[in-house]
Amino acid sequence: MTINEHIKSLCSRLRLYALPRLLETEAHLAQEQGKTHVEFLRDLLAREVQERDSKDFQRRLKAAALPARHNLDLFDHNYSQGITAPRLRDLRRLGWLEQNYNLILMGPSGTGKTFIAAGLVYEAVGQGYKAYMVTMEDVINTIKMKSLMPSAMSAYNRLLKADLVAIDDIMLFPVKKEDAAGFFNLINTLHEKASLIITTNKAPTEWAKTLDDEVLASAILDRLLYHCEVIKLAGQSHRMGNRKSIFETVQDPSLAGDPQPKMTGILKQSIL
Repeated sequence: MTINEHIKSLCSRLRLYALPRLLETEAHLAQEQGKTHVEFLRDLLAREVQERDSKDFQRRLKAAALPARHNLDLFDHNYSQGITAPRLRDLRRLGWLEQNYNLILMGPSGTGKTFIAAGLVYEAVGQGYKAYMVTMEDVINTIKMKSLMPSAMSAYNRLLKADLVAIDDIMLFPVKKEDAAGFFNLINTLHEKASLIITTNKAPTEWAKTLDDEVLASAILDRLLYHCEVIKLAGQSHRMGNRKSIFETVQDPSLAGDPQPKMTGILKQSIL
């Protein structure tokens, strides 16, 4: 067994999985640059840590289950009123998360509630937090199935161990009383142990109707609002303002008469 093979074997036992692949390259680079043995070892271990951090980030990002659009650098303040650019930058620093504060994002559809929530979850994942994005429907289904399916129980336990949970479209649909009780238990368990981001298009005063239980709705609100920032968004729907059509209307200068509809590339490729 050569020295390199022996080192790789030791790395395997120590679970240093990137180091064996980097060993020869880093050794050659160290020789060229005249690094000391200590500097070589430091740089090699730094690369191992860097790759571990990168893989850990990708794992947590996948588990966060974010929608495709979550880059807060692209948030369009022209469509949404209720949060200024300085306030959004302040939220992105995540000082509120360190203090287990909650956020409630209220407003009509298309004003950026889900986008902001997803973006803040992404920022949290990037800073090493365990953060997840779920819909109210996801949560209710997980609660109902956790005693029947191991996968649902695992998903529920992940939420209990989270630093941040964003629940999208809360109270959008009616919730049965038995499911509402399970939802309260989740909120109660996370209370002051993790931060919650809630998006909703209903005022908290309407939650009692959705849950069909005024006492339970009050108990949930009591825990959510204890340490909480409520942000009311308004404005034109970003989706409707950026609605796209299947067809582009183009005018062929060589033709007289009405403009001719032209198929977009995506539609044309799907037909051909």
